[in-house]
Amino acid sequence: MANKTQDNSKTEVVKRQLTGTVYGAAEDKTIHVSVRTKKMDTKYRKQYWSTKKYAVHDEKNTAHVGDVVLFQESRPYSKTKTWSLVKVLENAL
Repeated sequence: MANKTQDNSKTEVVKRQLTGTVYGAAEDKTIHVSVRTKKMDTKYRKQYWSTKKYAVHDEKNTAHVGDVVLFQESRPYSKTKTWSLVKVLENAL
């Protein structure tokens, strides 16, 4: 009989992380972040900026309007809020 060894190492789930600027922090434990990305038109090869907005869970209310923040995907906190704040990278002046 051969002894079978089991590999109990866990696979780590890689979560998407984005960086953006806070444009709204009026709600409790929620910030609204705008992420700006540069894209290129496939036909005309022209570069342009695209903006997308995210609702991010901020447990300790640390971020304020104008801050640059790092956030990652997480479990759903509400209908639109599926991202959580990792850290504030740069404070607003």
